[in-house]
Amino acid sequence: MRVHVVSDVHGNSEDLAQAGDGADALVCLGDLILFLDYADHSRGIFPELFGVENADRIVALRDARRFTESRELSARLWATVDRQAATEEAVRSQYAELFAAFPTPTYATYGNVDMPSLWPEYARPGTTVLDGETAEIGGLRFGFVGGGLPTPMRTPFEIDEETYAAKIAALGEIDVLCSHIPPEVPELCYDTVARRFERGSTALLEAIHAARPRYHLFGHVHQPLARRMRIGTTECVNVGHFNATGKPWVLEW
Repeated sequence: MRVHVVSDVHGNSEDLAQAGDGADALVCLGDLILFLDYADHSRGIFPELFGVENADRIVALRDARRFTESRELSARLWATVDRQAATEEAVRSQYAELFAAFPTPTYATYGNVDMPSLWPEYARPGTTVLDGETAEIGGLRFGFVGGGLPTPMRTPFEIDEETYAAKIAALGEIDVLCSHIPPEVPELCYDTVARRFERGSTALLEAIHAARPRYHLFGHVHQPLARRMRIGTTECVNVGHFNATGKPWVLEW
């Protein structure tokens, strides 16, 4: 059995269309939307609406961890447009391309920058969306937990810790734990390029110790200090920044 796993697609529909080649199934761990490309500030919804110069300013403020100033600038810019309408139009355009690129079968969960309310409109037959739910793939039980936890960035799909932990608890016994964010382990949460710790989950770490799945697969941290680590009997793997690499991570058994 061969499963390809991607995360942090961020608008890369071209490579996504080939991500399932040679696999029995594709697993997507979220962050389909590209709001702002930190490597190329001309790409994404934000620069399309407000220009590259403002994108440069936002990135500089966030990199300096000046989140209050970043939010103030963002608020001034969004006040010049109908935020809900402009965002939804751009997101819909991206989702139409991205969901059309998914092969059959695809098993997907949400990232912290996704908009789950729109997914039912674009998920075609052959794409199964799961959050706090399980699916059997090739005889293994995969459990999926979507979204992220609250951060100063205030991304669209952040969930309080209790709700997030409840979704993990609902999975029961699983062979493969799939989430967008990593467990709360410093080496797995630190981004070496952004030079900051991204938000991990203590509930995921507790589930690894308690349920002991074979694998825990995740993304979210684009340039991690450690891409994989064994915790007890569980192999924890950051499957990679698909937007940048265009390559899925491969799981075979």
